[in-house]
Amino acid sequence: MSTGAALTAGNRRRQPSLAQLRAFAAVADHLHFRDAAAAIGMSQPALSGAVSALEEVLGVTLLERTTRKVLLSPAGERLAVRAREVLSGVSALLEEADAVRAPFTGPLRLGVIPTVAPYLLPAVLRLAAERYPDLDLQVHEEQTSSLLDGLGAGRLDLLLLALPVPGQGHVELPLFDEDFVLVTPRGHWLGGREGLPREALRELPLLLLDEGHCLRDQALDVCREAGQDRGPVTTTAAGLSTLVQLVAGGLGVTLLPHTAVQVETARSERLLTGYFADPAPGRRVGLVMRAGSARTEEFAALAEGLREALSAQPVRIVR
Repeated sequence: MSTGAALTAGNRRRQPSLAQLRAFAAVADHLHFRDAAAAIGMSQPALSGAVSALEEVLGVTLLERTTRKVLLSPAGERLAVRAREVLSGVSALLEEADAVRAPFTGPLRLGVIPTVAPYLLPAVLRLAAERYPDLDLQVHEEQTSSLLDGLGAGRLDLLLLALPVPGQGHVELPLFDEDFVLVTPRGHWLGGREGLPREALRELPLLLLDEGHCLRDQALDVCREAGQDRGPVTTTAAGLSTLVQLVAGGLGVTLLPHTAVQVETARSERLLTGYFADPAPGRRVGLVMRAGSARTEEFAALAEGLREALSAQPVRIVR
């Protein structure tokens, strides 16, 4: 066969479709057909058929199927990485096209952590409605690690979360700093006081969020700075609302971001707040985008708009 004929034959080789790659990547992420199908909005039979078709196109077995679970084959492990890279590249291409057309139009997939979402989203949504009516804002509430994975994979465009974040390949746009406030049961000797030293936390039964929440790690850092070596944590909560109710029930005390205090302490009359002496423990909140994003200027303008919108909050704006 001549070189030209070989090239022509190679060009005729079937190519995997984006739908097939998306289906395979979803199965690789979830290792469960039903969950994978739900994640990408595809029926389970269609998803299974797409993965089978991809195996046929590539000529390799990607999955090991049993009656109980789905596993990646050795080839599947390797090719899942490539599939995610292709999908990320396609997402970047579509993002570039959206940015070229016009700023603040089309979809913006915003990821937000649970300890920020209930307290800052009203300002974010109000800003989007007033200034950017053509923006299709889509909000996803997830923990930090999941948000960063979504940003890297192209599933999310922009994140609103506590800074700094681990890893590389992203750019941080700080918005504000806020203090942590001590929340205690009514009658607690530290309740309602101001100028609290951090050392007051040494002997307190501090209630924490479940593992995976960045606020839990920040609270543990504050404890270590105060000289408290936390042992095994026996009581945790999935969200700040539950955490505050545990405090109201007398199980301990907790730390809340200042932006959450008004909403959460209004749920019970059996709570008091205490404020730390300067420099108070706290956190920085900001936006995170992919490095080299085609929407860099757009996201920078959005960050400035959010700083203005949040200036009435009990925070210190950072530029």
